[in-house]
Amino acid sequence: MTKHGFTLFVLFSAVASTTCRDEQDFCESKSCNEREFEQNHFYTNVKTYGEIPLTLSHKLIGALPLDEVDDNFIRTVKGCVFSKCQPTPLKEPLTLAAVSQDVLGNILDLNESVIQNEEFVHCVSGGKLFPGSIPLAHRYGGHQFGYWAGQLGDGRAHFLGEYTNRKGERWELQLKGSGKTPYSRSGDGRAVIRSSVREFLCSEAMHFLGVPTSRALSLVVSEEPVWRDQFYNGNVTKERGAVVLRLAKSWFRIGSLEILTRTGELDVLRTLLDFIIKEHFKSIAINDPDKYVGFFSRVVNETAHLIAHWMSVGFAHGVCNTDNFSLLSITIDYGPFGFMEAYDPNFVPNTSDDEGRYSIGAQANVGLFNLQKLLEALKALLTSDQLSQCQQILREYSQIYHQRFHELFKAKLGFLGNEEKDSYVIAFLLKLMEDTGADFTMTFRQLSEVSLSQLQTGSIPLSVWALSDLSSHEYFRDWVQLYLQRLSRMKNDSDAARQHRMRGVNPRYVLRNWMAESAIRKAEKNDFSEVALLQKTLTEPFVEQEEAERAGYSSKPPSWAQQLRVSCSS
Repeated sequence: MTKHGFTLFVLFSAVASTTCRDEQDFCESKSCNEREFEQNHFYTNVKTYGEIPLTLSHKLIGALPLDEVDDNFIRTVKGCVFSKCQPTPLKEPLTLAAVSQDVLGNILDLNESVIQNEEFVHCVSGGKLFPGSIPLAHRYGGHQFGYWAGQLGDGRAHFLGEYTNRKGERWELQLKGSGKTPYSRSGDGRAVIRSSVREFLCSEAMHFLGVPTSRALSLVVSEEPVWRDQFYNGNVTKERGAVVLRLAKSWFRIGSLEILTRTGELDVLRTLLDFIIKEHFKSIAINDPDKYVGFFSRVVNETAHLIAHWMSVGFAHGVCNTDNFSLLSITIDYGPFGFMEAYDPNFVPNTSDDEGRYSIGAQANVGLFNLQKLLEALKALLTSDQLSQCQQILREYSQIYHQRFHELFKAKLGFLGNEEKDSYVIAFLLKLMEDTGADFTMTFRQLSEVSLSQLQTGSIPLSVWALSDLSSHEYFRDWVQLYLQRLSRMKNDSDAARQHRMRGVNPRYVLRNWMAESAIRKAEKNDFSEVALLQKTLTEPFVEQEEAERAGYSSKPPSWAQQLRVSCSS
């Protein structure tokens, strides 16, 4: 640790070769928590200085109205899209716990050596600003759990500016956990280690799964005390503050438009919509009188595709409020999410969701609800004919979703071409999985790995645990026969080709809650070895990896995993 109080955890060194899967072991084991970490990892002092070669710009400033009040104090804001406000630096000492090398080099055009620079730690934690940065907090509202919640906004996030990389891609940089803004309401503007580890890891994991998502550059943790009632049961405990620097092509969401319609600020609404279309929907001409219809059509189509993609990897967002639904149809705002283990359409990852409104099986319907709220926000800017067109577009949402769902699950089963009964084969399998509680991820993965002859003869090894669970169903053999018959009609296809295709779309590793929890418990003790191991594993989720296998990441979840709970508290 330097005299300035900064520590750098080097992610580009070796990662831990073993992980404790027994709860008592990883809570108490010296060899796992300390000795092995000391052997396989090292800290190094941040020892270089100087300006970071990353200059940000601000197309938003000048194009969109800003809050007339230039301060961080909490208030009701009117007549603008953003408020200027400064991040509040985390209290030292700080540790740079994780960095995404892909984001660093391939999005921000930065060399790996930049993480040795003390300025980098300052900039990615809110202590200093990148050149050209003018911090802003976004004003938005939203429907939360079906009800209008009024003004929400970036209550602990600061939009730093935009960066256009050498590929011509424009990315918006945002700090999360960086202090109070005018939109903090009763919050303290901070985020804790557990939620920040989850957001950092899942943002990157979803990208490498091929799901449209925001990205995460870095995770900085501090010793700053942050008080949280994690399960809203009156048990307030002291945790530690952390900041994630995250990126997206845009952070605008359905609630960005809703707040303006609700407050009657139609001129601001029109200005914001035109800006979004000009910057992010370039195929729509800004002078097209039907541009808002074209915009709505694109959002409906892409939202349906996004949710179908979530379903194909067993992902439940957990808080599908309109303020968490991106207008660019990317996954944003990772909170109490979960990757489904035992297949269950009623799977609810968020313990705060008492009624199961955002269960994994309800996500498509919630998407429709949110798009209805988007149309309500646009209504004042539409002619009666345009409104009718948009209503017809919305009626097509279900078909768009089901078609994309069908395509993705056909690929998961290795099907080529189309047959009338494909939907039945898919639905039959999902019903067997629901009845047996078969693991979602590994059932499809192990179907990718067993041979057709093994399926035909029923000689499934016990080590193929998810399929073994599924095979206990009385109708499993009936499904296998349907499946084999379907595959047999695919001419000029081999079993090896089928397996190769399926392994490319069925991940072996996803960020299960028990894996994230194991990493979090270690991170809270300043051991970031499992954060590093998960980060490495999840960048290649379709490839079997020796270290991940030793860690048990493709094994049956440990028994203690069933007791895990996540909530909106972060």
